[in-house]
Amino acid sequence: MANPPDDVVVLHDGPWSHRFVSANGSRFHVVEAGAGPLVLLLHGFPEYWWTWRHQIEPLAEAGYRVAAVDLRGYGASDKPPRGYDGFTLASDVSGLIRALGERDAMLVGHDWGGALAWATAAFHPRQVRRMVILGSPHPLRLRAAIASDPRGQLAASRTLFAFQTPRYEHRVTANDAAYVGALFEKWAGGRWQQTDDYAEYTEACRTAIRIPQAAFCAMEYYRWSLRSLTRPTGWRYAKLMQAPITAPTLQLHGAEDAYLLPRTAQGSGRYVTAGYEWQVLDDVGHFPQSEQPERVTGELLRWAKA
Repeated sequence: MANPPDDVVVLHDGPWSHRFVSANGSRFHVVEAGAGPLVLLLHGFPEYWWTWRHQIEPLAEAGYRVAAVDLRGYGASDKPPRGYDGFTLASDVSGLIRALGERDAMLVGHDWGGALAWATAAFHPRQVRRMVILGSPHPLRLRAAIASDPRGQLAASRTLFAFQTPRYEHRVTANDAAYVGALFEKWAGGRWQQTDDYAEYTEACRTAIRIPQAAFCAMEYYRWSLRSLTRPTGWRYAKLMQAPITAPTLQLHGAEDAYLLPRTAQGSGRYVTAGYEWQVLDDVGHFPQSEQPERVTGELLRWAKA
């Protein structure tokens, strides 16, 4: 087996710059391009900032300051042993907006990045100008669906429960992170899987998750989300997440998403009191920004300008 990669493997060249920003007590790797109102891009599992490779340049060219971040524990960002609870992760996003010298941002979040966007909009509403959520139900909607839809969302959430196993991160990284490749095969739409972009991108994610401690940190997101359900911190999180979302929100979801089901995400609009729009993307699985990049970019630009 190859030696674990260094975090320089995520510093891809392109029409952007790489920098490191201190926020909320940690150092974050941020990829920036353009000037104008801030659009902050938040990735999910098992990815890193590179998931937004197709969106960064068009958004910058349209007059926005784009910042794609490696979340806590991922890519070239710090990988502390703690801080993977919903409160700290939302404070990471809030702190990043301030550290970038901005008062607010349009948040674009996918998967776990979407969950962080929902939480940031609930806990720090003044800093969220607008929101676009991809493949990510509101956290309370996901909890409800796991409990009420045993043949649907509960069955689709097997990985959530598997990740509770101690030292499961070693299984994730074994054989050059073949597990990550299998997740992409299970979660991605069929059309994208036939492309060179899919092969290149999944290989990049398999490499990035093997950066020392990255897989452990990724597991910690899932471990807190489940273990907190019976703890006071989790009860407090659920109560605060009931706050109405006052940022206009666009929600995009793949019709073929086999991990976070469209019917699970569809009820999320009940938490939004501002303008809200729901779209199901045909022939798309769990990774809309990679599977239909031009359409997603167009929707981001439309929502940013609305």
